Amino acid sequence: MTKAIHSILLADDDEDDRLIFLEALQDVAGGLQLTTVSGGEQLMELLQQEPPFRPDLLFLDLNMPCKNGYECLQEIKNSDDLKKIPVIIFSTSLQPKSIEHVYQHGAALYIVKPVSFSDLRHMLEKVLAMDWQQMSEQLPLDQFIIKN
Repeated sequence: MTKAIHSILLADDDEDDRLIFLEALQDVAGGLQLTTVSGGEQLMELLQQEPPFRPDLLFLDLNMPCKNGYECLQEIKNSDDLKKIPVIIFSTSLQPKSIEHVYQHGAALYIVKPVSFSDLRHMLEKVLAMDWQQMSEQLPLDQFIIKN
């Protein structure tokens, strides 16, 4: 695992998904700090607070009420203070239009939410093994999507 990853932020409106993510992350890398928020408005408030909160990785669900993941991604990538946070889209959708949209707006990865706990653990292991400090450029589109 890359030593640079210390904190992860998960924005997902589904409480069960947040709890399962936490459990899988604890299995894979128990020492990491996980912060969760249940919506886009709460996410942006957290990222804009003082002192600044900057997670090493942000997992972002697209389909959230009030402020969705698309809106949050655009705000993050348009902000000089936030744009360096790697945003990993974490969604059930595999619609090409959605994937293309978030790719064009600077998401680092697109992960289709795994259906099993073991697949979620495997996906987290894969993501945490990536060298995020060296990944300054976006992956090619054919490597951008991770699905099980």
